[in-house]
Amino acid sequence: MQARAVPGDIAANSLSAARQTDRAASDGARVVVLPELHLPGYDLATLAADPRAQIPVDDPESVTDPRLDPLRASAQSTGATVLVGAALRGPHGSLTNSLLAVRPTGTVSAVYDKQHLWHSDEAALFRAGRHTGVLDVDGWRLGLAICYDMSFPEHARAAAVAGADAYVCASAFASGNEHRARVYLAARALENTVYSVFVNPVGGPADRPCSGASLLYGPDGTLLTEAQTDKEQVLTARFSFDAIERVRGFLHMLEEHRTAGTAAVAP
Repeated sequence: MQARAVPGDIAANSLSAARQTDRAASDGARVVVLPELHLPGYDLATLAADPRAQIPVDDPESVTDPRLDPLRASAQSTGATVLVGAALRGPHGSLTNSLLAVRPTGTVSAVYDKQHLWHSDEAALFRAGRHTGVLDVDGWRLGLAICYDMSFPEHARAAAVAGADAYVCASAFASGNEHRARVYLAARALENTVYSVFVNPVGGPADRPCSGASLLYGPDGTLLTEAQTDKEQVLTARFSFDAIERVRGFLHMLEEHRTAGTAAVAP
């Protein structure tokens, strides 16, 4: 979902995301992905100054903020799982740049915290995550990433080694930098023989706007579909286990990869 967010207004962004989920699900979507920090909008100054732009979380397995009720209702009525970016405030006050999973059961859980924070702006505000995120949906394993995470090949490889069939990256790439995502996500797909997904917003604060250009790649690095820039848009693609198996029939990088120091040496 290449979507626009209202800075600081979780309730409005949750409602618009629910409506977008309804439309996507009517076209058959089983997983709906929204951008990085979509619920508060990627506006770090607002996030730092206004606690209402943060979601309090005592139990990451059960996020109960009532502002998420429209998304809960949409997931329950459509049967789709929604992945949406949020700023989560833990019981000790620390903030994480995270992905929430809204399930068809109506439960909301924190499923991934961004591991690689973008420079000092994010590092001053958020605590970095420490764990690989892999989410199971309808028999598929989705490796989870947020924006700058995609810049590190090891990040996607860890998800693939953990069994991920797709690498899903909710992002907020600033206008003029989208070309990097094209390189990163094609490479992450090809080197791990998985699908890869880049979801980028439009709009944002005047000093840091985003221009979309969301993308989906196949497991051989082939571009499947891409969004236009500067407008809200829904991208859809159907994933196929057969396609992954065909690619892995002749590209064996995932099976044959070696970690540092364990490369085979001829006697």
